[in-house]
Amino acid sequence: MKRTALYILALLALYSCSTTRLIEQGEQLYTGIDKIVFEGRKEYAATPIGEEAISEIEAALAAAPNGSFAGSSSVKSLPIGLWWYNAFANSKSKTGKWLFRNFATTPVLISKVNPELRARIATNVLSYYGYFNGNVTAEVITNKKNPKKAKVRYTVTLHKPYLLDSIAYTGFSSTADSLLTATQRERLLRTGEQFSVSNLSGERERINTLLRNNGYYYSQTNYIELLADTVNNPGNVDMRIQPMKGLAPHIRRRYTIGTIDIRIENNGTTLRRTASDTLQMRNIRYIYSGKRPPVRPGALMRNILFRSGEVYSQEIQQNSLSQLSKMNIFGGMNFSYTPRKESDTLDVRIQAQMDKPYNFTFELNATSKSNSQIGPGSKVSLSRNNIFRGGETLKLTLQGSYEWQTDGAIKGRQAVINSWEIGADASLTFPRLFFPIVHRRYLRFPASTSLRLYADQMNRSGFFKMIHVGSEVTYNIYTKRTTTHTVTPFRLTYDMLQRTTAKFDSIAAANRSIANSFRNQFIPAMQYTYTYDNTPTQHRNKTWIEASITSSGNVTSLLFAAFGKKWEQKDKDLFKNPYAQFVKLTTEIRQLYRINSKNYIATRLMAGVIKSYGNSRYAPYSEQFYIGGANSLRAFTVRTIGPGSYHPAKETRYSYLDETGTLKFEANVEYRFGLLGNLNGAVFVDAGNVWLLEKDESRPGGEFTLRSFANEIALNTGFGLRYDLDILVLRLDFGIALHAPYDTGKSGYYNLPNFGKGFAWHFAIGYPF
Repeated sequence: MKRTALYILALLALYSCSTTRLIEQGEQLYTGIDKIVFEGRKEYAATPIGEEAISEIEAALAAAPNGSFAGSSSVKSLPIGLWWYNAFANSKSKTGKWLFRNFATTPVLISKVNPELRARIATNVLSYYGYFNGNVTAEVITNKKNPKKAKVRYTVTLHKPYLLDSIAYTGFSSTADSLLTATQRERLLRTGEQFSVSNLSGERERINTLLRNNGYYYSQTNYIELLADTVNNPGNVDMRIQPMKGLAPHIRRRYTIGTIDIRIENNGTTLRRTASDTLQMRNIRYIYSGKRPPVRPGALMRNILFRSGEVYSQEIQQNSLSQLSKMNIFGGMNFSYTPRKESDTLDVRIQAQMDKPYNFTFELNATSKSNSQIGPGSKVSLSRNNIFRGGETLKLTLQGSYEWQTDGAIKGRQAVINSWEIGADASLTFPRLFFPIVHRRYLRFPASTSLRLYADQMNRSGFFKMIHVGSEVTYNIYTKRTTTHTVTPFRLTYDMLQRTTAKFDSIAAANRSIANSFRNQFIPAMQYTYTYDNTPTQHRNKTWIEASITSSGNVTSLLFAAFGKKWEQKDKDLFKNPYAQFVKLTTEIRQLYRINSKNYIATRLMAGVIKSYGNSRYAPYSEQFYIGGANSLRAFTVRTIGPGSYHPAKETRYSYLDETGTLKFEANVEYRFGLLGNLNGAVFVDAGNVWLLEKDESRPGGEFTLRSFANEIALNTGFGLRYDLDILVLRLDFGIALHAPYDTGKSGYYNLPNFGKGFAWHFAIGYPF
C-alpha cells in the first residue's frame, strides 16, 4: 500500500504541472470565458424582457472548463480531474486504470465548446426576445505562455427591440370569440410591449387552455397560428392570432359529457380483466371485481367532479384525477374519452387499480457532541389506506429519542445523566372537506379533513417529567398543484408536569418565566398555514415556502367576555386549569438551485415570533422556539444555544429548561456535489439563534436588541456524506462551530476555547432541508 501511495504521489507531482501534455496538435484546452461584453445593454435591455434575454444569452454561452467552481464558466478551482487524466490516461496497471476511471475528467477542448456555434445560438436568442438587429460574436484568445490553452471572449451587440404595434384575434367561432373577449384582461400580449416569443407561446398556451376548459376537447396548441409582420411598420410587429386553416370539423366542435364508466380492479388483478359486478349511480356506471365494491359509490361520486350533460373541461378532469389520487388508494389510473359519431358528446371511461392497503416507514438518526452527549432517535409509522372503503387513511406513529451525557465534572453527578422522549400519534384522514356550508360542487379542487390524537412524554433526568397530550381537526385544501392551504379550526392541547425534582423546583422558584412556562395548562388554538411547493413542476430551481399563524386562547377569551369576564382579566380557567393566550407567526423559505445533474446549492431561511398576552404572560414551553441539532445548527445539539448571549451555568446546562425563546432566526446554505456513484458530498454553513421579546432578569442577555444581533448569531460550518438509495438518503454530517453567541472566555470572533469543544456529528435519514 505504501508503495502504491508513493507511486500515485510521484505521478501526480510529475504530471500535474502540465494540463496540456496530452492535447493533440491543432487542439486547444478551453480555460473558460474571458468576458462577455454587452454593447447597448443599459439603453435597450433595462426591462424585464431584456433582463430575461440577457440571462438566456449567458446560459447559451456558458460552458464549464476543467476545474470549474460550482459549474461556473469563469471561476475556477484546481483542475484535479484533469491532473488524474494526464497522470493515468495511458496507464497499463489495474490501479492506474481504476484511478483513471473513477477520478479523471476528459479535457474540455475549444473544438468541443464550439464558440462560433454558441454565438449563432445566442444571436437567435436575441431575435427570440425582439432584438432582430442584434448580433453575438466569439473571439478565441490564445494563452501567450501556453498556445495549447485558450479562453473565449463573446461580444453581444444589442439594438432597439421591436415592439408590438397591433394585435388581432381572427377566425375563431362566435363561442370561442366570446370566450376570448371575456378574458381579454388575462392576455399576455399588449400593444406597445416588447416582442417576445416567450410571451407569444404563453398566449397560445393560454388560449388553448381556455378552449379546452370550455368544451373544445380536440384543441391543441399547434392548432393556433401566430402570424407576425415586421415589414409593414419597421421597428414594430403586427400580430395576428388565428386558428390553423383547414382544421377538421370535430376539432372546432364543442363537446359535452355523455356516459361515465368507472372500472376499478383490486390489487394484483389486471385492468382488462372482466369485472364481476356493476352499479348504476345516476349517470355513472360503476364496474368492479370482487364480492363488494372496493370503494364506496358515494366516495367516488364526491371525487368525480364532472357529470353527464356538462360541457367538457380539462381543468375539471385534472381536478377529478387529483381528487381521486389524493384518496391514496389507487396504484394506477387512466381517463379516456370516446366521441359519438356525428355528435358533440364524449363518453368517459375511468380505469383504476387499487393500491396496497398498508404502508410502513422507519426513520433513524443519531447525534454526538463534543461535550460527551450522545443519543439515537427513531420514528415508526404504519398506515392503513381505504380503511372504511371511502379513501380514509388511518396512520399510527410511534417516535422516541434517548440521550445520555457522561461528564464527571458535573457537580454531584458521577452517573449517567439520561434524557428521553417518547411520543405516539394517531390520525384519521378523509379525502373530502367536512364543513357544513361548503358543498362538493362549489369546491372544484382536492381537499381533505384530518382528525388527530397525540401524546408526547418528555423526561429530563434530575429535573422533570412532562406529558403533552392533545387533539385537533385540520383541513387541507389544494387549490393548485403548487399551493396548499391548511386550516386548523380546533386544536386543544394539555401540558402537565408529572414529576419534578428539588433542583427543578429551585430553578423554577428563581425564574418566574420557567415556572409559568411549565405550569399545567390548556392550549386552545387555531392555525392557518400557507404552503407553496413547485417541486411537481418542471422548474429548474425548486422553491418551498411555508407561512403560518397560530392564535391561542382568543376565541376562548371572547366566550368568557360574552359571559361577563373581562378580556384583560388574568388567570381565567378552562376545566379548572389556566389556558394559554398568544399569537405565533412562523415563516420558512427553501430554495434548491440546480447547477447540473450532480451539483446543487440548497438554502433555507426561517424566522418565528410568539407573543403572549391576556390570560398568560409567558408562552407555553412546548410552543417556544429552540435551535440546534441534525437539521438546524449542526455543530450544536438541540437547545444548547440561546436565548441571545445567555448561557446557563455548567451544573444546570443539561436541564433543557431555559435555552428556548420567543423569537427565532435561522439561515442555512449547503453545497451538494457528486462523489462516486450514489455517494454524494456536501459542505454547509449554518447560522441562527433564539431570543426573548422581553427582558428576563434570570436569563441576562437573552432579550433581542439590534445592537447585539450580529454578535449573537451562532455560526458553524461543516461537511457531510449522503448515500442515495433512491427510496431514502442516508446522511452523515460533521459540524464545526465557528462562533458561539455567549461568553466563552476567549476573545475574537472565533471564540471556541479549543477545536475539540466545538464539533458534533449527526447520522440521519433524509436531507436536512
